[in-house]
Amino acid sequence: MTKAKANGDGEAGTNSGGGGGEPEPSDSLRTFGAVLKALREEARYTQEQFAPLVRYSAAYIAKIEQGKRFPPTELLDRCEEVLGPAAARVLTAAARSLTRRAGLASWFLEWAAIEEKATSLCTYECRAVPGLLQPEPYVRALFERRLPPLTEDQFEQRVEGRLDRQRLLVERPGTAFAFIIEQALLDRGLGGREVTRALLDHLLDTGRLRNVEIQVMPRTQEEHAGSTGPLSVAERQDGRWVGYVEAHDHSILITDPKAVSAMQQRYGKMRSQALSHQATVGLLEQMRGAL
Repeated sequence: MTKAKANGDGEAGTNSGGGGGEPEPSDSLRTFGAVLKALREEARYTQEQFAPLVRYSAAYIAKIEQGKRFPPTELLDRCEEVLGPAAARVLTAAARSLTRRAGLASWFLEWAAIEEKATSLCTYECRAVPGLLQPEPYVRALFERRLPPLTEDQFEQRVEGRLDRQRLLVERPGTAFAFIIEQALLDRGLGGREVTRALLDHLLDTGRLRNVEIQVMPRTQEEHAGSTGPLSVAERQDGRWVGYVEAHDHSILITDPKAVSAMQQRYGKMRSQALSHQATVGLLEQMRGAL
């Protein structure tokens, strides 16, 4: 089965992260926010009084209580200092159901849920560096160039939503993440020299994780199996594979076994055509030294 969806946030590209759909806070984030608000009010603190006690701004606490921001891990410990151990246990219980999907459009949530639980995830990109590999300066450079423009609040939601997703690389060490990106994306210099420097440093750092493999497809390559465009394939916990593609504010979740098998074949072929992980590290270091 193939499901097509449109209008909303994407994963990569200058229009990635916001077509026409408004990002929707997840139910778990709204629940956590409501619990925090109830505990704060029970302790008779206003947001303005409570925020400095947990060392965040009142505006940031308001966003968390509204379910629009993913709560930092430090918040639970700081709340225990202010609200007491009983309140901290309640918040910890609410935090266990959190899913990292704030700032993502509704049509992207299905794939985001697959990402969160996948045992293997393979991605090929030729438009922009994959969202899971984007450092914050690169993320901001993409969204600043997005058309039509985002409001300030939408902009910050998209940035936080994307950065939150990236914790998967560290928090799921048993998941194998593989990425193939075109060298042209590194040559482009999107956002200028400083953004490119941050991007190369981030790719080198992320590539050191044992569960992450990054390969660059050379600028000149006579044999290239990626002519059909970007793709992602993920292995679910039940062993089934699904595919995902998106372009120009549209996305398709692919579950038909034959179609997914064809995507796996293309990705496997590209893996043999791209630079090895070690050769990619050498290229990234060379490009970093040239800046």
